[in-house]
Parts: sequence; structure tokens; C-alpha cells
Amino acid sequence: MTCFSFIFRRKNASRQTGVNSNKGSEKVRIFTYNDMTRATGDFSPINKVGEGGFGSVYKGKLKDGSMVAVKVLSSESRQGAREFLNELEVISNIHHENLVRLIGCCVEGTHRIIVYNYLENNSLAQTLLGSGHSNIQFNWRTRVRICLGIARGLAYLHEEAAPHIVHRDIKASNILLDTDLSPKISDFGLAKLLPPNTTHVSTRVAGTIGYLAPEYAIRGQVTRKSDVYSFGVLLLEIVSGRCNTNTRLPYEDQFLLERSPDIMNGLLLQTWALYEHGKLARIIDTSLNDDLDAEEACKILKIGLLCTQDAAKSRPTMSTVIKMMTGEKDIDSEEITRPAVINDFMELKVRSQRKAEEIRLSSTMSSSGVVTSALSSEENSHGSLSYTAISDRD
Repeated sequence: MTCFSFIFRRKNASRQTGVNSNKGSEKVRIFTYNDMTRATGDFSPINKVGEGGFGSVYKGKLKDGSMVAVKVLSSESRQGAREFLNELEVISNIHHENLVRLIGCCVEGTHRIIVYNYLENNSLAQTLLGSGHSNIQFNWRTRVRICLGIARGLAYLHEEAAPHIVHRDIKASNILLDTDLSPKISDFGLAKLLPPNTTHVSTRVAGTIGYLAPEYAIRGQVTRKSDVYSFGVLLLEIVSGRCNTNTRLPYEDQFLLERSPDIMNGLLLQTWALYEHGKLARIIDTSLNDDLDAEEACKILKIGLLCTQDAAKSRPTMSTVIKMMTGEKDIDSEEITRPAVINDFMELKVRSQRKAEEIRLSSTMSSSGVVTSALSSEENSHGSLSYTAISDRD
């Protein structure tokens, strides 16, 4: 069975020979496993450029000389198989300059592979925020272009793509950079399609700790404002040059959303505290030099705070964010309320685990009936989580 017949069955006959893009008809190329082996040097570790909870990504070179990113699903990941299908479903039908471009796929035996255009400068997580040394200079104008590009890509997903799409995993490691440092949103494995006239979709909660909107974790209802929250955290990271989490700390202390602005990793509430005291400029990356526009930087920080407000309905849409960033809408006229904090999220984790333990002790189910806590499944070392929706709240 070919990749296309396996993945892209459609009632519409026009989709039986290719995958339509919103910007015109484009076909997904079908690769054999041998094609992928040759392209990646037999999946050589030298060519590995990334790794996540569901597999690895390799740099590859096709027969025509074009460079590609080869995303290989781990054969041991059952959940990854679902996300593989989901990613193909979503990305094959969209096209925007700030989204990664699907080139093709391979489904052969147990192998599941997605092929994207290769982006030379890796991700924001590994360059701007990474602990390693990067030769890339992120001056102020470059950072503004990156922020605006991500916003435009998200606005396209939320408001122009048909059907509308919620990404669900906006974070620095999913923002890739091309030769010109133009941002491309990647990894659509967790994305959800929003049917017409739908405000939310109830689903298992998934995403990455530190970027995950707390109300989404509590209710299991994904909305566009879930992405807006994640984008707000990302804005703070880009302006401050500081990473969202510190995985070297204990689990409970890994988040930016700390209680005290004096804690080194409490970026979001540090930003909020400085905003309240009229000292927002103190959070700006000190490595920014000559081209820094401090007033513009503070404006973007305020937009980040707007996007992370506790009440989801108070967060702006992505099209409004773009207007604020480009000066079409005045940010200073907006009331900014306190951001959502991780305390509620950690309380939810403790409560969910306690409830799961009570169920385990009182249950008469057989050993094959497994009960899992809502926040117990950690998929990878980067803190990506996938867990069941919560239905046993007080």
C-alpha cells in the first residue's frame, strides 16, 4: 500500500492523486525507505539534527541535490503513530511563509517518515536560548522579525486556514530558522482542526510544560487562546534571551511561572512584577547593543503579558497581536491583568495524583485495567507531556 493511499483517503476524487494546498494544488511526494536511507547516510548519527518523544530528525540530501529534514517516527511509539497521521493530515493542506513546508512521506512496513524542507539554522531553542555556543547574532531587528513572523504564521492557522487550526505545541524548539533567520512554525503532530462555528475542541491535554495554558490543562478544552498563551511566553523568551524552563532544577521548580520575582527562573512573574513597578526594561536581554529599541522591546513584553493573562477571554487574537506589533493598535490603551501562574497547575497535578491513588486503592479492577493519573505521562526530556483529560475535579 502506498503512503498516499494509506494516509490521504478522501471522498473527493481530486484528492486521490495529490494533496491540495490552500494556495494551489501541490502533490505530496512518496518516498521509499531506501530513498530515505540513501538521503540520510543510513540514518547516520552525524546527520541527526533533533530528537523528541516520538522519534528523530535527520538532515538528508535527495537525488536532485535538495536538502531535506527527515522526521522518523520511532517504531515503538504507538502514540506517535497517531500523531504521524495527524501531522500529515494538517500540514498537507496548508501553506504559509512562516510554516514549514511538507515535501513528502514514507510509509513502508513499520516505517513512518515525514520529509520537510531543511532549515539551516535549527531552532530558537538551540540558537537564541540554547546553552551551547551559536555563531548567530540575534540583534534587535532580527528578534522583532522573528516575533512578527511567528505571529503571522499563527494568525494564518487560527483565522485563514480552512478549517482553522490550533497548533497546541508552540515553543522555542518548534520555531525553526531559515538562512535569513525567518521563522517557520514546525511539528504539527499535536495540532487540532477546528470545525466551522466551533470555539473549542475537547481532547486529551497535550503540550509542553511552561508553555501550556493552565485552563487548557484543567478543562481539556483546546482553543485558539491556548496557542496565544504559549506565544506570549515565547515573546518573553525572545526579548529576554532566557529559556522558559531549566531542566537541571527539580521537577517542581522547572517553570518560569514561579511565585517570587526574585527567583532566577521566574521569568513570567518577574516580568509582571517589573511591569507593575514601571521597570519593565530590566528584563530585556543585556546582550542587545546598538540597534536595541527599548521602547519597542517593552511594547513586545507588554504584548507577551497580554497573551498570558489568567482569563483566556482577555487574551488578544493573533490578528490583534500583529496590529499591536506593527503599531496599528495602541498597546498602552489595553488593560493588562495578572498572568496565569503555574501554582494552579502544580496543585492540579497533586490533586490528580491523589485521586488516581484513591482509585487505585479502592478499585476492584483486574491487573489489566490500568488507571493513570492526569499528569503522569512524560514523553521526553524536553518536558513534552501527553495525558488524559481530567474529569474528576472537585
